[in-house]
Amino acid sequence: MTNLAPITIETTVHAPVSIVWKNWTEPTHITQWNNASDDWHTPRATSDLRASGTFTSRMEAKDGSAGFDFEGTFTKVIPEEHLAYVMSDGRKVSVEFEDRGNETHIVETFDPESENPIEMQRGGWQAILDNFKAYVEGQ
Repeated sequence: MTNLAPITIETTVHAPVSIVWKNWTEPTHITQWNNASDDWHTPRATSDLRASGTFTSRMEAKDGSAGFDFEGTFTKVIPEEHLAYVMSDGRKVSVEFEDRGNETHIVETFDPESENPIEMQRGGWQAILDNFKAYVEGQ
């Protein structure tokens, strides 16, 4: 854990919150959008969507040169409104889903790690969020 201030990213997805929630939380959808760039992918994901349930996402470079498991435990689940979880390294993440009719505003706040620059972390997480938006809106 670090003593750095949390990072917040956000976007507005042009889709109802029920569709946004489903795409955010179901492993069959997570594997379709959970990457920051086209040279990475998520070949598998699991999600036990409940407080104290766990999740994993295997993120890998498509050329096989690198990969890691992104995993954690949900601490709060309010369907179509709020998700909170603790990553395996102890950092906390909160995701708010604001229902705006045919749009959903997402605000994601996360504790940064200390190995990479803040702007790099913000950029990577925002790229994944932007990829999520493009995936949902492209359906």
